[in-house]
Amino acid sequence: MEQTFKLGTHLVRRMGYGAMQLAGPHVMGPPSDPDAARNILREAVALGVNHIDTSDFYGPHATNLLIREALSPYPDDLLLVTKIGAKRGRDGSWKPALSRADLTKAVEDNRRNLGRDVLEVVNLRMTGEELGPVEGAIAEPLSVLIDLQHQGLVRNIGISNVTREQVLEARGLCDIVCVQNHYNLAHREDDALIDELADANIAYVAYFPLGGFQPLQFEALSRTAQQLGASPSQVALAWLLRRSPNILVIPGTGSLTHLRENLVAQQLNIPEQQLAELNAIGAVRLGIDPGAA
Repeated sequence: MEQTFKLGTHLVRRMGYGAMQLAGPHVMGPPSDPDAARNILREAVALGVNHIDTSDFYGPHATNLLIREALSPYPDDLLLVTKIGAKRGRDGSWKPALSRADLTKAVEDNRRNLGRDVLEVVNLRMTGEELGPVEGAIAEPLSVLIDLQHQGLVRNIGISNVTREQVLEARGLCDIVCVQNHYNLAHREDDALIDELADANIAYVAYFPLGGFQPLQFEALSRTAQQLGASPSQVALAWLLRRSPNILVIPGTGSLTHLRENLVAQQLNIPEQQLAELNAIGAVRLGIDPGAA
């Protein structure tokens, strides 16, 4: 199984790290133990992670500042991917921030707090339902990001929380290096999109690979984990890596133990019989033939 994929101008390991959980409770404010958070980032890089997903609206500002404190000066092969398109209310709410002024400020905030003159990859996050996209034109906010790219502030553009139609629209306007959507072995609405992107050598970054706020719990998953001597989380991550060579995963954790467990999933081999049982989880949910999954 191929362990790397090209994201923008970087060849990254397919198992990355999502930094959202390094912020305080409900992704607001700094963590209770900043030293522990910085140690997790350093350990991730020491163990070979060279793709970290972040955003300045995590905290806000807290996660990016931790990344800079822990890892700057950054290793040459480390790719920091950030996103814009949302902002935090004082009550912790997530609010759309897709105006030209909001998007421009977000790029500046990410540059300043990460300590980067140029952001290597910026995802435009379209705001829709809590865990899913809604249809709507993407051209106007994307044009702002394209302008910032022309100014030399952004090197590569990705899109997040988007529909297939929005992906097609975006690809008609500029080069898209990645699509970041909610996807895991149970949430598989993007199956066809993933295959289309693979054919175009475009990375698909699966967020909430372990279920997000509601961890994956299925009998077949637990049974397979027991048979393989692994945890259900490791099996779920290994399934994603097996699903398609263009899938990148960014599990987040505030625990060194869980970080190490997640990275071990890269070496886990799922036999065909267990793979078919895992495929059936999402297939049944979508009402399709499990044998075609």
